Amino acid sequence: MHPNAAVAESVPQMSPAGTAIDESNWFRPVPSLLDEAVARYGAQPAMNFFGRRWSYQALGELVDRAACGLQRLGVVKGTRVGLCLPNTPYSVICYFAALKAGAIVVNFNPLYVEREILHQVRDSGTTIMFVPDLARIASKVDAIAEQAGLQQIIVCPLHAVMPPVKAAAFRLFRRKERLTPPRDGRHILFRQLITTREAFTPVAIAPKTDIAVLQYTGGTTGIPKGAMLTHANLTANSAQVVLAHGDALRKGQERVLGVLPLFHVFALTAVMNAGIALGAEIILLPRFEVHELLQCIRRTRPTIFPAVPTIYAAINAAVEKSRVDISSIRFCISGGAPLPVEVAKRFEAITGGRLVEGYGLSETSPVVSFTPPGRERKAGSVGLPVPGTTIEIRDPNEPSRILERGQKGEICVRGPQVMAGYWNRPEETQAAFVDGALRTGDIGYLDEDGYLFLVDRIKDIIICSGYNVYPRVLEEALYQHPAVAEAMVIGIPDAYRGQSPKAFVALRPGAVATEAELLDFLSRYVSKIEMPKAIEIRPSLPKTAVGKLSKKDLLEEIFGKSGSGAR
Repeated sequence: MHPNAAVAESVPQMSPAGTAIDESNWFRPVPSLLDEAVARYGAQPAMNFFGRRWSYQALGELVDRAACGLQRLGVVKGTRVGLCLPNTPYSVICYFAALKAGAIVVNFNPLYVEREILHQVRDSGTTIMFVPDLARIASKVDAIAEQAGLQQIIVCPLHAVMPPVKAAAFRLFRRKERLTPPRDGRHILFRQLITTREAFTPVAIAPKTDIAVLQYTGGTTGIPKGAMLTHANLTANSAQVVLAHGDALRKGQERVLGVLPLFHVFALTAVMNAGIALGAEIILLPRFEVHELLQCIRRTRPTIFPAVPTIYAAINAAVEKSRVDISSIRFCISGGAPLPVEVAKRFEAITGGRLVEGYGLSETSPVVSFTPPGRERKAGSVGLPVPGTTIEIRDPNEPSRILERGQKGEICVRGPQVMAGYWNRPEETQAAFVDGALRTGDIGYLDEDGYLFLVDRIKDIIICSGYNVYPRVLEEALYQHPAVAEAMVIGIPDAYRGQSPKAFVALRPGAVATEAELLDFLSRYVSKIEMPKAIEIRPSLPKTAVGKLSKKDLLEEIFGKSGSGAR
């Protein structure tokens, strides 16, 4: 290997006492995170839902009763149990209960249409599904239950976990939105699941080989597939995240704001698993609405706030008008999409806290890198590899070749958080690895200090007259304009150049800008070959369920389901 090869390994990690970290403690059954938190922080708050709180002791008891109930329903080691839930206490309880009973959790996006739910149920072999008593979600699961082979649907009434006043209002004013489950053999209520006096029967779990979660990829190309995340993948990644923060995190004292949906792998680790490992109070919000979020921050004073760039951008805009105090926030990790430098600067100025961009993907449980406290931050970088992780930059056309520092290539990852493979897809699993390292499909480079910089997705590269144009470069430049709130760039067919970039932007509230002005602005930041053919100004841009900008939806809108115009 060349002495200047583009390989970055995490720095050796030491405990606060100065001894080497024992990585073997990372590889545990996921439920052990909760068991340990119950033992250490039993009387302290574990969950907060609109002001109603549950202690760690109460959460542990509910999880054990639910796990016992699942065993009564026939759940054994390897049974696939689906969670199709918004962020509520049920999300935490049912996740740990299913894992404790030995099941494999399958996360479902509640916003999926019937076709998407049907595919995922069939592909995963899910037989039991948790749903809220919201008709808009539960009815979709009901519609596909018979043909999908769902044996049991466990309905979770939302009013039962709300504070009394909110619960009464919900039952009175939102009756039409609620689903009354039919009295058949398939549906049961959550309270029936936990009505038991039987003792929970422990299940032996092999952390390094037993699958804990099937985390389905977004399916931006082809059919969504389930990344098999083992218990060890998930517990190691939560330990990596906590350890990378060093002594900056205070066990038993932090409050984590969970507005990112817990069915998303970023929130699964950064909010739930790491939050439980810290003995933190997890503040749950079932949806993102910026003014509701700001009021929640004012009331609950969270200290840790993982989110996606569009949420931080929305807070920046709202706080400038409302002047809500959100200075309790000390640490934020942005993931899921590139974080514009200007968004980070504005947010830190408002909070006085620290906002860093991280990098990860479903296949890595998900965190690969971020800049920990006490380390230099570099503009545009997604940081350093988390403990126990190695990042390699390989030639996309010759993957066996590792490139030199500073050269752009495919980001490949090794570490305890890397998935076991794709569910029932051996050929795609084999194609996802090179020399044992996971191929991410992302283009990036490592600088001389081992900091990782993202350039773009391999599939998103626009080839103009034989030159590679990276959409992220254009997007970052557009974000420098004071009127631009959101920006996305895609490739469109060009008879002469093959492809040309086209930009789509949404302006900040009250801001005014024309296409000509934006093109003139861009000309100062990018080369002629990179200049977009057009800039389309829209009221808003499409987003995913977690609030990040969705290039997939934009491509489908313009080119149809195939998105062939941008390939």
